Amino acid sequence: MADSPLPRVRLPATAAQPACDLPAIGQGTWYMGEGLAPRRDEVRALQQGLELGLTLIDTAEMYADGGAEEVVGEALAGRRDSAFLVSKVYPWNAGRDNAIAACERSLSRLGTDHLDLYLLHWPGSIPLEETLEAFERLRESGKIRRFGVSNFDVDEMEALAGVPGGGDCAVNQVLYHLGSRGIEHSLRPWQRRHAMPLMAYCPLAQAGGLRRELLTHPEVLDLAAGLGVTPAQLLLAWAIRPVEGRRDVFAIPKAVQREHVTQNAAALAIELDDEALARLDAAFPPPKRKVPLDIV
Repeated sequence: MADSPLPRVRLPATAAQPACDLPAIGQGTWYMGEGLAPRRDEVRALQQGLELGLTLIDTAEMYADGGAEEVVGEALAGRRDSAFLVSKVYPWNAGRDNAIAACERSLSRLGTDHLDLYLLHWPGSIPLEETLEAFERLRESGKIRRFGVSNFDVDEMEALAGVPGGGDCAVNQVLYHLGSRGIEHSLRPWQRRHAMPLMAYCPLAQAGGLRRELLTHPEVLDLAAGLGVTPAQLLLAWAIRPVEGRRDVFAIPKAVQREHVTQNAAALAIELDDEALARLDAAFPPPKRKVPLDIV
């Protein structure tokens, strides 16, 4: 993929892959393929996002029982090389042989011969050693380029790091937004020490009361108005903000409407100064102690 001036996050090199820089905002697909919006609109939104530089696309076998992967596959027909493609495997499909079969089903729905990144969707009962063995076989066969995890807290990341090959984990995808900052106490610092980026799902919060609260909070509204951006753009810019000079979070909002895709891409250009960040910290304080990992 071509170099871009957009803010980027680095996936570190592994034994099999060189380091890779990707735009800090990508595209999520949770709830796509469920008939909540016309399929053509979902396909068009993903293609529009690619054209605007949102080249990371995240999906999962769980989403619409594979329906979201089919939407992504349609969007990527004839343009697979323009995307960094991520999918996820159910924990109960993450066994030595089952993970191979699950990945092959995902590849078939996506209409591609490889994934750029394959994630264990959340911790399960299958030993991590067995899952990593399957991931390594998939990598050796060229069906995946990197592997990672999702919804892992610090203890699970420590356990993963202790498994042979666990150090090659590329990313941990977790819930993260201005109203859910629990990972900042222990998990994000752990990952920063290990040079492992985070991927933030639901960076605008899940639809419902909390999202409304965030998007209509007086401080968010005032800061957004002062910058000439939307509240959603402000929240995305906050999620991907550099910390101590280093940008290490990808945000993967889902969008179907044209204007939302355009606004998500434009959020990459928003810089929040120290005063804005301090005001947001005062309104939504960072955690002072370890809290359970927030999951939806």
